[in-house]
Amino acid sequence: MDDRELLKDLFASAIEAADPSTGIRKFLPDAPQHGRTVVVGAGKGAAQMAHALETMWCGDISGAVVTRYGYGCTTRAIEVLEAAHPVPDKAGLVATDRMFELISDLSEDDLVIALICGGGSSLLPAPPPGLTLSDEISLNEMLLASGASISEMNVVRKHLSRIKGGRLAAATKARVVSFIVSDIPGDNPALVGSGPTVPDTSTRHDALKIAQQHKLPLSSTMLAHLQSPAADAPKPDAPNFSKHQHFIVASAGVSLAAAAATAEAHGLKPYLLSDSIEGEARDVAFVLAAIAREVAFKDRPFKKPALLLSGGETTVTLRGKDGKGGRNGEFALAFAMAIDGIAITALAADTDGIDGSENNAGAFVDGTSAKRLRSAGLDGRQLLNSNDSFSGFEAIGDLFITGPTGTNVNDFRAIIVR
Repeated sequence: MDDRELLKDLFASAIEAADPSTGIRKFLPDAPQHGRTVVVGAGKGAAQMAHALETMWCGDISGAVVTRYGYGCTTRAIEVLEAAHPVPDKAGLVATDRMFELISDLSEDDLVIALICGGGSSLLPAPPPGLTLSDEISLNEMLLASGASISEMNVVRKHLSRIKGGRLAAATKARVVSFIVSDIPGDNPALVGSGPTVPDTSTRHDALKIAQQHKLPLSSTMLAHLQSPAADAPKPDAPNFSKHQHFIVASAGVSLAAAAATAEAHGLKPYLLSDSIEGEARDVAFVLAAIAREVAFKDRPFKKPALLLSGGETTVTLRGKDGKGGRNGEFALAFAMAIDGIAITALAADTDGIDGSENNAGAFVDGTSAKRLRSAGLDGRQLLNSNDSFSGFEAIGDLFITGPTGTNVNDFRAIIVR
């Protein structure tokens, strides 16, 4: 098996381990004796989570989840809605209203099961009074271009919303059990999908500091809202959350451990660097490339052959307006520039199957990538400065395309040093 095929196997193992059905089954609550069970949810894997829940639930169940266009699947009783990601649209507003409609008239005898995973922030737009969908679209665009971490983005989002930051769960008298597939470094459940059913201790003042730090060009209306007590989100110690529960049913750490086990079965020693790496994608690439070169040339800090595994969620500060690709493509392109001519092969991919603006999960890269780009008449550094990794890897046939995976535990990076 060549190294690219091995990398595909490692990714497949990571995705299999991220199947949320295992965790859902483990924490499945009992059906209410005298009430209804209603499902709500959002995220790029929400439809698959709904399907999994239906297959193991005994009794009546109903509800709706919203996922990205093209990410739906067949369900029996739970309605699957579709909306835009990563920038919200009107269909997302309709989905938000549907979530509130489903749970607002429930009683303490009823049960709400919330299925939350990455992508939920943009799939549930809910501008507070005084703001519009256009404002929320603008907010998402500026956040995506800012270089802010996913955790920082979601702190801002939840204080400019009427559904995020626990507000959906606060809108019902029913008990809420949340199943969460974490795409957040550190697995804080309140930050996944901006926490529609899980509150946290962040404040509007934190959101303002993040906006100032990243120089977000917030409108005067947004700023006025963040400076008002109306932006305050519910706190975890609020009485109406006392009977609620939440469970992380899949995470990057579990997926990377599965990939490591697959590598060992193929006789390759794995080293798990971290499941929560954040920072600019190109900067992370340069650091990991330096470690890989150290292994390649000096057999330290690990002896070759070696596999370096990492996860988390990097960010991209946009420099070009017309570039195509995402954070994993950006990582791969910078990595290619830094390992030119060296016997290293790597895969950087988003575990949901879509990296940024195009249809690829990420890209392969090896010691010949930079040379092959030059042979195709392309300048890797110019592509990098234009945030146009997709065009480069498309030209040399190194895109990694999987289609939607049905889960999302963030970035997957595997580096083989021979």
